[in-house]
Amino acid sequence: MRDFFINSLEKIVSAIIVLMSLGVVLGGLGTMFTPEGGIIPGLMVWAFGAVYVLVMGGMMYLALGIHDNTKRTAEATERMADKA
Repeated sequence: MRDFFINSLEKIVSAIIVLMSLGVVLGGLGTMFTPEGGIIPGLMVWAFGAVYVLVMGGMMYLALGIHDNTKRTAEATERMADKA
């Protein structure tokens, strides 16, 4: 049951990253075609949006990775205790 929730969370994180990327692309295009915007502001939205997606996605996957590593360490410790 625990694995179901962790795997589901991984899928949700992947979907969130795709939606954030789509939002950055559409936001940049929207900025380019507004009277107050322009090409340069739209490119800046893409650049800073890409950095934001990379940082936030990395932090989310890092949190999932820490959980997985903690689980593997606990299993390895249990195996070592069984051998002793």
